[in-house]
Amino acid sequence: MTHVQVCDIDPDVTTLLKKFKFRKEKNVAAIVLKVDFAKQLVILDEEYEDCSIEEVANDLPASQPRYVVLSYVHNHQDGRVSFPLIFIFCTPQGCKPEHQMMYAGTKRALVDAAKVTKDFEIRNPEELTEEFIKEKLQFFK
Repeated sequence: MTHVQVCDIDPDVTTLLKKFKFRKEKNVAAIVLKVDFAKQLVILDEEYEDCSIEEVANDLPASQPRYVVLSYVHNHQDGRVSFPLIFIFCTPQGCKPEHQMMYAGTKRALVDAAKVTKDFEIRNPEELTEEFIKEKLQFFK
């Protein structure tokens, strides 16, 4: 099945995602991406290194969609530690429908470009919490 891709992905973003996937740091980091509507291009909005989930959530706009690629430190109950790459699509309720469509129409291509298997959606930046991530990760053993 082919997906319609509404916006292109900036080549710098593709390079950044590849580098991010193979980062060696053992801390929480995030890349926040946004759509440049004039160019119909996915570009970097913000980069975080050694941050908290709440820090990222607090910086997300309350009325515009964003994509977040999160490198998370997951401490399993059996003592193992993994570093899952998580894709979060945030579409706050007050966004313009055409913006929502551009983001929704480009999401699949970005998930593929980032090569992430954990892909979650939130409607409000406040939903992005440590508890939310931990709860979602319980489904992945």
